[in-house]
Formats: sequence, C-alpha cells, structure tokens
Amino acid sequence: MSTDWLQWHDAYAGLAGRLTAVQNQIERHLTNTNPDSVRVISACAGDGRDLLGVLAGRKDAARVSALLVEYDATLAARAREAAEPLPSAIEVVRADAARSDVYAHAVPADLVLLCGIFGNISDADVRATIEAAPELCAPGAEVVWTRHRREPDLTPAIRDWFAGAGFDEVAFVAPENETWSVGVHRLATAPRPFEPGRHWFTFLR
Repeated sequence: MSTDWLQWHDAYAGLAGRLTAVQNQIERHLTNTNPDSVRVISACAGDGRDLLGVLAGRKDAARVSALLVEYDATLAARAREAAEPLPSAIEVVRADAARSDVYAHAVPADLVLLCGIFGNISDADVRATIEAAPELCAPGAEVVWTRHRREPDLTPAIRDWFAGAGFDEVAFVAPENETWSVGVHRLATAPRPFEPGRHWFTFLR
C-alpha cells in the first residue's frame, strides 16, 4: 500500500475533539470498574495516545493490562516509549491488527478499542469486524469505536450491526458541527469462542 501511515496517523490524531471523546469513554469505563482489574485490547492502536494518555493521569493505572496492536514500526515504537513509565502491563505488538491470531493470548478483554478503523475499510469488512467482536470480549465488555459521518453515513448501520451482534449501546457521541463520531457498545449476550486464523478486514488506502 502506498499510504504513508505515519503521516496519516499524525493528521488523524489531530482531531482533538474525537480523541477527547474516546478518552472520556475510557475514563468512564475505568472509573466504573474500579477497583477491578481491566484487560484492554486496542486494534490499529497507532501510538496509543488514547489509552496511554488516560492511564498517565490515573493513580489506579496498575490495575490495567493492555495489548496494543499496530503495524507501523514508528508508531509502535512511540507507543512503547509512552508505555514504559506507566505502572500498567502494556504489550505493544507490531502486527496486522486484522488477523485474529495476534489477540489469542489477550482474550477475553474487558475493553476493546476499534478506533480509526471503520472509516478506512469496506462496509462489508466493518460488519464482519463487528460480528467478530464478541470473540474478543469478556462478559459485559465494552467496545469503543470511531467513524466519520460523511455521506453516505454508515453510523446508523454500524449501530444496528452492533445490536445484531449482541451489544447494547452505551453512548454515541456525534457533535453537530463535526463529522466524526464515537460509539460505545456493551456486550449483552454471552461471548463467542475465539476463532483463530481469521482475517477480519483490509484497509482500502
């Protein structure tokens, strides 16, 4: 692929409002689950600034363990550097986040971050990824996702697909003067057995 993912990520992460909205949902989840331990999976994690930025400001960060999966070597290195001073157990893996095998040792997770993915893959792959999400989840786990709302706006379908996969909606943040959105869904049914050897999506850029 010809996309410069480092440049793309830096531009994408410049959406300060979207980043804040994601971090607010992470904060809410960690506060609501205190003092329990929390396992996190972040797919296409970039430099991890959404999760790691929250953990850097929390006194209870030691109860959080996380797997961050990122394909770009520079972004993965940035995430490792940011994670190093934290008391959390953070593993950063440079790998294709679309391949299920990379998560085998980290499931089930209490919080799954699917941020920066749904706007860059086909509609069919978005649906396939949502339908696979229960395989990553512990009972009652939450999934935080992002997607732009430019026409044709896929977010109504995404919300329906999460419902069809056994999730209840916790939040949908979509400011009128912005095109981004942040959704949160909680698994309301039993998790599905993890299926190795799957490839969930392909980036179109």
